[in-house]
Amino acid sequence: MLNQALHPQVLLFDVNGTLLDLAPVRRSVNEVLLDERGASLWFSTTLHHSLVMTVSGKHADLMEIGAAVLQMLARNRDVVIGTEDARQALSAMRSLAPHPDVLPCLERLRRAGYRLATLTNSSKAGVEAQLKHAGLAGCFEQRLSVETPQLFKPHGDVYGWAAEEMKVAPSACMLVAADGWDVAGAKWAGLQAAFIAREAQQKFPLAELPDIDVADLAALADALAA
Repeated sequence: MLNQALHPQVLLFDVNGTLLDLAPVRRSVNEVLLDERGASLWFSTTLHHSLVMTVSGKHADLMEIGAAVLQMLARNRDVVIGTEDARQALSAMRSLAPHPDVLPCLERLRRAGYRLATLTNSSKAGVEAQLKHAGLAGCFEQRLSVETPQLFKPHGDVYGWAAEEMKVAPSACMLVAADGWDVAGAKWAGLQAAFIAREAQQKFPLAELPDIDVADLAALADALAA
């Protein structure tokens, strides 16, 4: 439900999983790891190592980190995969389809007067390719990537930087994400947040509650554009 006292000016959308369906990447990773649940471990371990780089003052393309993690996990299963093959296994990341609720939601929110932008851990080139393939490139005022601040979400400075890029206060921004850790980071950084409960996604119990908690983007549009 929407707290009626909140009136976000800018909606910052996470991309991977929130807007785009990651099923093809999950299948590819599961095939490499010979494990139908391997993709879940790969996603969480990729996030872990992206944050290791952030707190160490280092940065790399998310897919470079993802390919390295895939090689690590494969070795634990006695599977040998080279760097190029690991990158190829993740190549579907740039050609993902949007979830069915995405485009109608974005169109409704734009008509309602909201400013829309992405805020993603993908690289600049990566998010450009993703949105172009998904037919969403024209929906966003800006396509913000952590490649610019060289910090991965959920580092608090990423959210503050995004607000600065949109020329509004953090409290005027609402992050829209299907990851509990992303919503937690945004709330702790002073943003509003909407949690989209995609399949197998949960809120982080130790974090502040999101301002909006809905099953899908259609419900988000109902809450914000009613």
